[in-house]
Amino acid sequence: MVTVVLLDVVTKQMAVSQLMPRQLPHEVLGDAIRFTLVFNEGAAFGLKFGPLSRWIFLGATLVALVILGRLYRATKAGDLLRTLALGLVCGGAVGNLIDRIRSPMGVVDFIDVGLREHRWPTFNVADMAVSTGAILLAWVLWSEDRHHATPVSAPSETREVS
Repeated sequence: MVTVVLLDVVTKQMAVSQLMPRQLPHEVLGDAIRFTLVFNEGAAFGLKFGPLSRWIFLGATLVALVILGRLYRATKAGDLLRTLALGLVCGGAVGNLIDRIRSPMGVVDFIDVGLREHRWPTFNVADMAVSTGAILLAWVLWSEDRHHATPVSAPSETREVS
């Protein structure tokens, strides 16, 4: 978790200091991958709830972190995949939470992927961690659920034939 937060904070600071002015694309791998500085006041894909968006998403993040903390406490020692998934989601959530607390401008996004006018919404390291961790966590929880739902069959009886 700490690694994700540190990587996110450092890359966002670099983006803000190196990618000015805002919304000016800087090609990294041609048009496919660019760095473009934007500030997102909303949530994923620019979802907004008006002037209270910052506070709504800040609160929602805190609630999510409490739930993730409970999932972590319920994690068995040695369950590395579940721990990794939770660490990625929590680290990403904290990274974006720091931005929401620090600035009313919103979360710093700068990774711009796509071709020509067909672009994925701009994102950051925290977003990648949350997405990857959420997918991994869903898979882990689904696998756990399947394992617990599998009926245990009774030992088969053998009959003697006379």
